[in-house]
Amino acid sequence: MGLNQPLEKILSLNDLNEITDIISGVLKKPVVVENEQFSLLTYSSYYIEQFDQANQQTIFSKSWTTSILKKFMDEGIVDQLKSMSKPFRVKEMKEIGLNQRVVVSTQYKEQILGYIWVQETEPLLTEGELTFLHDVSLHIGKVLHKKKQLARRRDEKKNDFFKKLIHQSYRTDSEMKWEAAQLNIALPSSFIVAVFTLDSIEDETIDDLHETILLFANTLDQPAHVFTDHLQVTVLLGGTSDVLLSSARVLARNVKSQFQDHQLYAGIGNSYSSMTMLRKSYLEALEVCRTAQFLHGNGEVPVEYSRLGILRYLETISDYHFNTHYVNEDLLKIRQKDTDGHSELLRTIDVYLMNNCRIKPTAEGLFIHTNTLKYRLKQIDEVASIDFDDFNTRCQLYIDLQLMKRDLH
Repeated sequence: MGLNQPLEKILSLNDLNEITDIISGVLKKPVVVENEQFSLLTYSSYYIEQFDQANQQTIFSKSWTTSILKKFMDEGIVDQLKSMSKPFRVKEMKEIGLNQRVVVSTQYKEQILGYIWVQETEPLLTEGELTFLHDVSLHIGKVLHKKKQLARRRDEKKNDFFKKLIHQSYRTDSEMKWEAAQLNIALPSSFIVAVFTLDSIEDETIDDLHETILLFANTLDQPAHVFTDHLQVTVLLGGTSDVLLSSARVLARNVKSQFQDHQLYAGIGNSYSSMTMLRKSYLEALEVCRTAQFLHGNGEVPVEYSRLGILRYLETISDYHFNTHYVNEDLLKIRQKDTDGHSELLRTIDVYLMNNCRIKPTAEGLFIHTNTLKYRLKQIDEVASIDFDDFNTRCQLYIDLQLMKRDLH
């Protein structure tokens, strides 16, 4: 009975702040409302000092921190949030400063539009209060749906603007700036582009990738715009140039950690200060992805274009080798030796070259003793006539070895 009156009051309101204040007052507990990307919408606390460390971080940064997001993903909580329509409890996690929670998704026609988080201080919520929370979530879902419709139209226009920039559809710089002003888009002082692609062409997997990137992009300090174009997700990070690359690296690393069961390629272009260079940064990021895809996801391909080096030419060189019927006879002999004797001489050469032919770091990279490495180098010398002291020989050997590894994949 006691919950019917506040519920009727909430059902008559469309202001999220007012609704959240009532929920917190009724339950006598801290309440946080977030959108579907876990960005803060509003919060209220019956007793302000009850907010735990995780709540405080979310309120301060306006979204989940990376540590909270990764923990919730690892614990399967993000998957639960997407699949459960009724309120459920999230256990205490001291390592991220999280007290026990009750959470319920806010939905409209089975589409999740946000979440209500109640910090469950003593006493625990009763069954009646959990039912009240579920009823409230349905109303908030309707409120968020209306807001989402307006936001979606704005996002579509933003997407079109950045796609036109990437494809150089603007005739002049002033035309581009005029349209940005019409759309209320604040152009960043500096920016960097990251591109993510998957071997999978399933729409559901691409959607999952888009959503994961959005989640992690929200945890960054830099503003990010994320959009899907065909079978790739493009991210535009804006901000100060000194932190853009490090933020893009963090984003790539976190996203790749969640797609270890898929062949995911990530590329990061250079940062620039003029929006007219957006296409250049985009094409650079795309080249990294294409190089990694050509090499079948070889882990040695860096994600940054600035570190791609000679790898960017491997596809062209491979075509030349094919047309001229070129083969590296020395590497063929060593590969045969590996096959016959179950040795790792090709792997040894690879790590040896990567460490500039230095004994100690190569042995450490192979997890073997230096004497074992010297013995392997002696075996290589007996099988093939490779002059590791010659720079041109080392360059050619490195290129041929990368292409051989690709063919063996």
